[in-house]
Amino acid sequence: MTRRLWNKAILLCGLTLLITPALKAQDPHFSQYYANPLYLNPAFAGVSKCPSLNLNTRIQYPELGAYRTYSASYDQYFEKMNGGLGFMALRDEAGGGALNLTEFSGIYSYHLQISRKFFVLAGFQATVRNRAINWDILTFPDQIDPLFGFVLESGESRPPQEQNMHIDLSLGFIGYSERFYFGVAGHHLTQPDEQFFRESRLPFKTTVHLGANIPIGNARFVGEEKTSFIPNIVYQRQGEFEYFFTGVSFNYSVLTGGLAYRHASINPDAVIVLLGFSPPDLPMRFGYSFDYTVSRITMGAGGAHEVSINYQFPCPTTKKRMQAIKCPKF
Repeated sequence: MTRRLWNKAILLCGLTLLITPALKAQDPHFSQYYANPLYLNPAFAGVSKCPSLNLNTRIQYPELGAYRTYSASYDQYFEKMNGGLGFMALRDEAGGGALNLTEFSGIYSYHLQISRKFFVLAGFQATVRNRAINWDILTFPDQIDPLFGFVLESGESRPPQEQNMHIDLSLGFIGYSERFYFGVAGHHLTQPDEQFFRESRLPFKTTVHLGANIPIGNARFVGEEKTSFIPNIVYQRQGEFEYFFTGVSFNYSVLTGGLAYRHASINPDAVIVLLGFSPPDLPMRFGYSFDYTVSRITMGAGGAHEVSINYQFPCPTTKKRMQAIKCPKF
């Protein structure tokens, strides 16, 4: 199958998810879950010691020009609110921009100290979502001429509307101590209708994540363990689809390295390799990960590339000191 036909097949599959009642759309996903914490769980808002800006880009199956996802988020702890506020924007483009999703979210997370060593966070997220089809760039099987390709007029009818805007709500919960953390999030509580032709509700998504931060040796670097071992697990289910992600990362001074495996529903999906760098003189982190595809799509589609940037702003002076979660940086 040529690259052009691959692109058309992916476009048709994506549209089928929205126009066929038996199938449902799915959320875009990131491999660097903890480099995009508000997307993983809204309860993460304000958990860092300092105001935080996160930028994330994911390009999946680049040989096919299939999926591009971008997100930006900012969050900060406010002592008078006893919690954190966060804002997030996301843009997902499928099939070269034929099927697009734009989101803007506002988040509040309530912070509660249960004991000297255990903390609880509860987050609420409200999102404005806009799903859109660029019908003019779509092509269909009935346009194929055996000799000249996609040159015929299509008999497919345009949808009555090419944009669908709606409100969505999500909740999250996190519990953590100095070395251990766990969380649960529920996205799409309202199960919004994303229809273009007929009803197509976005399924509820459940996320469960947990992990630990295990120091190696007694050496310390800039107030933290110089070397640490961080295993983590993320499980997500949305409608009939589910992902199981298990990974481990190592922090050594300013460097981070990690390896993970993701299993999708009934088949293996990808092996993920992660590299991270935190410049010693800058309040920033840079991460890069590559998804090596092990599913039936194979590496002919190009896997997936993901880049993350985190910037920590100066910390405001507060009376109440909430301990930050020692979860993976990426």
